[in-house]
Amino acid sequence: MTNEVLVALITGGLAFLGVIVTNIGNNRKMQKELEKNQAVTDTKIEELTREVRQHNNFAQRVPVLENKVSVADHRIKDLEDRLK
Repeated sequence: MTNEVLVALITGGLAFLGVIVTNIGNNRKMQKELEKNQAVTDTKIEELTREVRQHNNFAQRVPVLENKVSVADHRIKDLEDRLK
């Protein structure tokens, strides 16, 4: 082999090694970023779940309150009728 070919092979091999090292570093960085974003997403989902449960509790209580208001209205009407 001539010196030029040997230098070209060494240069190509080192360039390839540099690309591999860079890709490994970028993959690790990207993995950490994805883990952080996943943690943020999980936190948001937990908060939304809590809010939905709280809303569902209100949705269950509203008909009960409406019924109690209706009963109170009837009692008031009955009392007004008695006073007449």
